[in-house]
Amino acid sequence: MKARSHLYRKESYYGYLFVLAPVVGYLLFTLYPLLYTLYGSFTDWDGLGQMTFIGLDNFKDIVADELFYKASFNTIFMMIGIPIEITLALLLAMGLNRKMFGTTTFRVIYYVPVISSLAAVSILWQWAYNGDYGLVNQFLALFGFEGPNWLTDKYTVKPALILMMIWKNIGYSMLLYLAALQSVPKDYYEAAALDGANSWKIFWNITFPMVKPVTFFIVVTKMIGGAQIFTEVNIMTPTGGPEYSSATVVFYVWKKAFENLQMGYASGMAMLLGLFIFIITLVQFRLNERSSKDME
Repeated sequence: MKARSHLYRKESYYGYLFVLAPVVGYLLFTLYPLLYTLYGSFTDWDGLGQMTFIGLDNFKDIVADELFYKASFNTIFMMIGIPIEITLALLLAMGLNRKMFGTTTFRVIYYVPVISSLAAVSILWQWAYNGDYGLVNQFLALFGFEGPNWLTDKYTVKPALILMMIWKNIGYSMLLYLAALQSVPKDYYEAAALDGANSWKIFWNITFPMVKPVTFFIVVTKMIGGAQIFTEVNIMTPTGGPEYSSATVVFYVWKKAFENLQMGYASGMAMLLGLFIFIITLVQFRLNERSSKDME
């Protein structure tokens, strides 16, 4: 009994050690920066000197900042790519879920951009979008079209970035859908075929409900990621694009914090962005719960 008690204490000790590591990591690298940023948003601070408490002044300035609204609009606009990516990923997964020649090769081809460096992909597409020698315009020239200089035109820069992000990320969503489709019992499809259901009814009543959890996961993670777009914008349009037409909120936060040394102001915008992400995530969870109850 004494030996078992000693073993129990020893296992408990190691258990606490394993639990302690992620807890300490969360406190140091998530909770502490969050609280520090929250406090910083109420201060006038350049990131190096003394923090001076100024109350809500930063937020009053943000509310009157036209560039902040422009960056917010750009961020939301670029999220148009999320439903497009999800739809294409599901169609691709359904196609690659069939038994046909070369499916493994196609799966690899679509997943290669996912594991590629975002910085390298951004540089590659920056070159492809070049108005003088880029591959995109050379391809359009084959059909007699003259393409614009995509990244220096305020009307084409956002669609160009959206297209690049879809190309970069579609393989990840496609792979998740493929795993979900392969877990659907084939009996369902066979029973539906015996009942004479057409392809659309099979998709709407079997495939779509069965992959719904994956769709919910992709939508939530993509919305959170979409609100934090930065690297591709910073590399492909380092000035924020023509008339700031490609600048996102995170890009604007970075400019204010590390170029203008307005760390308190940037902290205020970061807190508003965090609040926005929290609200849209909460709304998605509520909608998913309601939808699940309706299906039951």
